[in-house]
Amino acid sequence: MRFTIRVKPGAKRDAVGGEHGGALIVSVKAPAVEGKANEAVCKVLAKALGVRSRDIVVVRGERAREKLIELADAPPGLGELLDSLRRA
Repeated sequence: MRFTIRVKPGAKRDAVGGEHGGALIVSVKAPAVEGKANEAVCKVLAKALGVRSRDIVVVRGERAREKLIELADAPPGLGELLDSLRRA
């Protein structure tokens, strides 16, 4: 399964929720330096979705705020979970 996220690096806290132009918002405390934010995004997103962080792959946008994420083994009900997180 693939979906788009919008990253907010340097946030006050790590969080997943909200929507920006159809993309799920992922806020991370890590700065956008040397891939630290991407690493944090995978961890925060994995925790929110109930998967392992190594199962999350940034397909496109490694150096951009908007990223295309791929989750190979999507758990059942992931679509509904993503929709509820976008409304949060």
